[in-house]
Amino acid sequence: MRELYPDPERKQWKPKLQRFLLDSDARFDNFLFQSGRWAREVWERFSMFMDRFHVGGWRRWIFVEPLSEAATMGAGGFVVLLALALPAFRETADDDWLKKSELAVTFLDRYGNEIGSRGIKHNDSIPLSDFPDALIKATLATEDRRFYEHFGIDLPGTARALVTNTQAGGVRQGGSSITQQLAKNLFLTNERTIERKVKEAFLALWLESRLTKNEILKLYLDRAYLGGGAFGVDAAAQFYFNKSARDVNLSEAAMLAGMFKAPTKFAPHINLPAARARANVVLDNLVESGFMTEGQVFGARRNPAMALDRRDDRAPNYFLDYAFDEMKKLVSTFPKSMNERVFLVRTSIDTELQRVSDDAVESLLKQYGRDYHASQSAMVIADLEGGVRAMVGGRDYISSQFNRATDALRQPGSSFKPYVYATALEHGMKPTSIVVDGPVCIGNWCPHNYSGGYGGSMTLTEAMKRSINTIAVKLSIAIGKGNAKVGRAAIVKNAKAMGLRTPLPDTPSLPIGADEVTVLDHTVAYATFPNLGKSVTSHAILEVRTGAGDVVWRFDRDGPKPRQVLPEKVALDMIYMMNKVAEEGTGRRALIDGVRIAGKTGTTNNYRDAWFVGYSANLVAGVWVGNDDYSSTNRMTGGSLPAMIWHAAMAYGHQGIEIKNLPGIPPAAAPAAKPQVAAAEKGLPPPPLRPTVLTRRGTDVLVRIERMMEDASRALPATGEVSELPPAPGPRADAARPEALAAAGSSAPGTVRGN
Repeated sequence: MRELYPDPERKQWKPKLQRFLLDSDARFDNFLFQSGRWAREVWERFSMFMDRFHVGGWRRWIFVEPLSEAATMGAGGFVVLLALALPAFRETADDDWLKKSELAVTFLDRYGNEIGSRGIKHNDSIPLSDFPDALIKATLATEDRRFYEHFGIDLPGTARALVTNTQAGGVRQGGSSITQQLAKNLFLTNERTIERKVKEAFLALWLESRLTKNEILKLYLDRAYLGGGAFGVDAAAQFYFNKSARDVNLSEAAMLAGMFKAPTKFAPHINLPAARARANVVLDNLVESGFMTEGQVFGARRNPAMALDRRDDRAPNYFLDYAFDEMKKLVSTFPKSMNERVFLVRTSIDTELQRVSDDAVESLLKQYGRDYHASQSAMVIADLEGGVRAMVGGRDYISSQFNRATDALRQPGSSFKPYVYATALEHGMKPTSIVVDGPVCIGNWCPHNYSGGYGGSMTLTEAMKRSINTIAVKLSIAIGKGNAKVGRAAIVKNAKAMGLRTPLPDTPSLPIGADEVTVLDHTVAYATFPNLGKSVTSHAILEVRTGAGDVVWRFDRDGPKPRQVLPEKVALDMIYMMNKVAEEGTGRRALIDGVRIAGKTGTTNNYRDAWFVGYSANLVAGVWVGNDDYSSTNRMTGGSLPAMIWHAAMAYGHQGIEIKNLPGIPPAAAPAAKPQVAAAEKGLPPPPLRPTVLTRRGTDVLVRIERMMEDASRALPATGEVSELPPAPGPRADAARPEALAAAGSSAPGTVRGN
């Protein structure tokens, strides 16, 4: 029925839709037509207007086109420069940027005696008007003569420096203004890159918009690094001349101004002739700039500044650098709410043992270095908790601040084999297991023994004692059950767990020590054996206090705890085998009368590196000897000079203390003669006598006293009384000093000298 009689309203919507669409299309077409006509009219009017400025012919190509291209490139360059500068501006987001400062750390030895400092030494309390006129003029004449004329970037000065350096074929003149140098000091690093220079320029403009010229100059004089750990001219004047910056004369002002360019190179405590020559250049600049006449500077030329001799050959500078690096990492873990930047840090160093270690390295290298063609050495002595007792980073800190104990990567040679043998024992072998010294190849690589031949069947202990290369490689294959790669992976895993932090690439020669380690890591990793399989973390810091004396960190409470990484039985077997190396094998020169030791020698290809790393039940030590340029020595092995240095330092370290016995090894017989006599009989330099030190019981008493003093000081505000304290025992003359009591306060049981 619906088909026979359709709804009439149903037919009406289609025509309506058609009319609507046609109307919309017409309107859209009309809009496009009208818009096009309007656009043409606008363009014609614009063209007629621009025709008035039309330049043709030679004027266009000489003036218009170059200016147009320059504007285009300039706009693009500005966008690029701004993009590069944006990361630098993030540094200024901190509203407290003017007050930010670096760490200032005073270090104490393990007994609380001050041994040195690191970090900033600056004083910004002197107003600019109090600085001598000669100091300000010397700074401006040398660093930025147009300082009060430019807007933060000295364009003429930069162009002049560019021309001068181009003509000289090197960097002879700096183009950075004082504002740019301040921007670098406050926000950037010393890296020489275009990116840094761009950031420096933008930050200089930012500083000029925020500060007055005098404020910028004052900040520069207060924050510039001038060597010796001194930041600012006043701290430098105190350090070099023992006087305030207010009181420096012209010759001293010239020397200070000369250090802005290169504080390490021109520091008078490092190179006085260079510092004086640089000061003379500053005096020339004063005359050339018109700030002074030749007659005014004549007296300063005739009477150059006399800087104090700040070289302290007995300061443990390599250790202090290591401790300061550790402190910077430690501070980053403190709560963000802690704004303290001045700290008093008690370290693990034993200054007497450090002195003897320095002397042992220097004296034995002087005596035998020429014969062996060896010029450098590094040494670390640590207790079995990982605390570094002594660190020798090189022969002379003044001539080279590079720390060979922590930063140099050298191949350990056969001293790496204990990691291999420990892994083999962990996988079921025993010291009495029979191994065969014979040819072995992995691919095209076939190792050879030091002797050049093969020894046939022998026990695992004998193989280690004789330091057989082929057996170490065969063990890596046996550990992996025929797959050398799997075996080497297990060896690397154990070495890392014991304390090696450097990359250990998987190469066939890894089992015989072809990878690189540091002396510090390699030495403290050996402590895993006398600790019966527990690895410890190397550290220099025992306790951190704020400038007000509040304890904020202690290693025994907050530091990493020992981890069991080897079975105790494996550690005992390794002690037995490594003791045989020292007493019957290649390490006999390291033996100490009355003390059981264990260790391993190491010698690399072409005799580039020689090692002896060993331990007693009290201390662990490692010695490396070689050359910085990787040149070969004269057939020097780990059992020669390294073992002799090890003996000289460790013999002293075991004087006057309770000698513990290595686990699983019978006690050593009492020495037949004093160490000095025994050393002379062996042709070795006699170790110095060790002063009397605190016993463990004495230290425990001091710990209790210090705890009582802390409890009493906390109770004082509430009660107004202090409980009576028992008198301190007196094994040491300085034991009752506050710093000595504080030092003993955070000592874990066993942190006694020599233990």
